[in-house]
Amino acid sequence: MTGWSTADIPRQGGRTAVITGATGGLGYETALELARAGANVVLTGRNGAKGQDALARIRAQLPDAAVTYETLDLANLASVADFAGRFAATHTALDLLINNAAVMSLPKRQVTVDEFEMQFGTNYLGHYALTALLLPQLRRGHNTRVVNLSSLAHRSGVINFDDLQARRSYAPWRAYCQSKLAMLMFALELQRRSAINGWGLMSNAAHPGYARTELIPNGPGTDSLSWRFGRYLQPIMSHSAAVGALPTLFAATSAAAQPGGYYGPNGFYELKGPPAPARIMPHARDTAVAQRLWDISAALTGVSFDQVATAA
Repeated sequence: MTGWSTADIPRQGGRTAVITGATGGLGYETALELARAGANVVLTGRNGAKGQDALARIRAQLPDAAVTYETLDLANLASVADFAGRFAATHTALDLLINNAAVMSLPKRQVTVDEFEMQFGTNYLGHYALTALLLPQLRRGHNTRVVNLSSLAHRSGVINFDDLQARRSYAPWRAYCQSKLAMLMFALELQRRSAINGWGLMSNAAHPGYARTELIPNGPGTDSLSWRFGRYLQPIMSHSAAVGALPTLFAATSAAAQPGGYYGPNGFYELKGPPAPARIMPHARDTAVAQRLWDISAALTGVSFDQVATAA
């Protein structure tokens, strides 16, 4: 896969893709390239104005693109269920789900509509519920793939079952790392369960390295010392959102992508460069923790993969 680029994306004609957080940054770049490859792309986000702007920008480049926008707030389980219901009413199958949306390192503890810590709720629990609710459509897809966006931050993550919602002690970076570790463990556990239960999914994960997106300044804020220091390192250590989206696109489309695979940039510390297999920390492969997290996620969200699969 040396030098893999958007030119290597196979034609996606006839395939339907849903991308969360697709109005800007990595999600937008992913949507743009999948649309260029011929996929029917559903962009989702919280802000309708941004959604329409994203559609306009894609159509300006690709006048014949099959792209639509749907409102989806991952920090609100009712919004997740509403989107899944709307999608099921208009689509019998889903070929590609990219769980991309995220918030990062919020300076003060915030909570979702459902009282989950915002990063854990938005980055992970919302995607867990969305994937489960879309399982019937995913099972009817062709060569179905689910791609979870993780991060280098998973390396420092710990699933703190004693304080998952950081009610007793909140630290911005610690909460973000936990959410991204959860996303990687979710991808690996979904692949294991799909294989056991015959769901027919390929589940894998990707991370963008150090990509220049709105995620960082919208998280810790531009007044933080770490952001100001990092700004000077960006030209050396980072790459654009378009290049940062390549590992996601590889995981989503390449014939070389593997079930349970994890992909990121191939440069120093996986910060930048074309996609390659990424390092999965040993604790991210702990199946006992992953299974416990899966069960707790079902209880917290009220959404069970097994029940959805049975109902389907």
